[in-house]
Amino acid sequence: MIKRRSTIALEGTLSDVARKEVEGASPVRVTDDAFAKAYSFRRADEAAAAGMHPFFKPIASQQGGTVVVNGNEMVITGSNDYLGLTQDPRLKEAARAALNDFGTSCTGSRFLTGTLTLHEELESRLATYLQKESALTFSAGFLGCLSVIAALAGRHDILYYDRENHASLYDATRLSFATLRKFEHNDMAELERLLSLDVGRPGGRIIVTDGVFSMSGHIAKLPELVEIKKRYGARLIVDDAHATGVLGPNGRGTGEHFGLADEVDVIVGTFSKSFASVGGFMAADRAVVNYVKHHARPFIFTAALPAMQMAAALEALNIMESEPHLRDQLWSNVKLLRDGMNALGFDTLGSQTPIVPVLVGPDELAMAFWKGLWEMGVFTTPALPPGVPNGQSIVRTSVNANHTTEQLERLISSFELVGRQLGVI
Repeated sequence: MIKRRSTIALEGTLSDVARKEVEGASPVRVTDDAFAKAYSFRRADEAAAAGMHPFFKPIASQQGGTVVVNGNEMVITGSNDYLGLTQDPRLKEAARAALNDFGTSCTGSRFLTGTLTLHEELESRLATYLQKESALTFSAGFLGCLSVIAALAGRHDILYYDRENHASLYDATRLSFATLRKFEHNDMAELERLLSLDVGRPGGRIIVTDGVFSMSGHIAKLPELVEIKKRYGARLIVDDAHATGVLGPNGRGTGEHFGLADEVDVIVGTFSKSFASVGGFMAADRAVVNYVKHHARPFIFTAALPAMQMAAALEALNIMESEPHLRDQLWSNVKLLRDGMNALGFDTLGSQTPIVPVLVGPDELAMAFWKGLWEMGVFTTPALPPGVPNGQSIVRTSVNANHTTEQLERLISSFELVGRQLGVI
């Protein structure tokens, strides 16, 4: 029997430290040693000693929807391998061939000696796939967000951000020097109010949103965003990290999902999810891509994406275009999991995508929920503040095309048992 709180042997949780940092209160006393906070940080070690540290769990091997951790096979949920391609033999073979042709690294930035023919091939294919004039690749999705916004948002410009945007988009504002305006999640009335307050102020306006929000699984209200952007002469940047390969009849993302692909000025995304690789990209008008290419410091001063990762992403793109049944299977799995969770009485926060969060509430309860699932052979992770609002911690699940019905039913039954024992349902 899983006890509601007795499994927590700590005062507070790891999220307490992060919350204090966000609120501006240092978790340690002020000293003359800048490293004092590091040497006094004990929460992670204490959590690990109590068996309550859910992060950095080493996976020994993976096969479809299962992984091996500490010699035990577990059903994994929370992975972003939406089309189930990370173990596809075609991607492995493409990566091996690129390794033989190009070696292990470019050892230089794209700006100097690091551009390979594979970069240009992948960028050309991406631009065609996403129906934009041009595309550019980055060494990580995070770097892509930093590069695009830091280059395009000037000192006198204003950025309008959904509060649930990914951390990479927030960090990008620090490099851009632009003014930041945050609106409540998917609150179009507040966005318009903020824009109206800035009428007459010099500078450009850029609306920035996730296409699919990584914690809630919500989809951005793109039709309304497009209408607002037109009324105020703004530009629109959509981070489709969790949407590319998933949303739309051809997997082209949020714009295609709503039939508004032409209205999105810049798409940013990553290869670390549906593309089963690593790296990032942008797609936009040729002039916009060219400007970023020559002005974005995170792009100019970072070593280029290695050939193996590009070859894997290219092969994944081939599969996305030619095998739509993978998306069909993904959405079938989404329905099975989401309907199963909702039928049990779990609050899945109105998720519309393969990200299916389960609202638990208090931080400690979410940690106990994670621990209960872990002991039942389910590999998932909790999301705690500041990643989610205070008191609204979740256990984040997501499904892939390669999850079997048996695995998803095992997942649902495990959630039911732990949920009932902890009083969540």
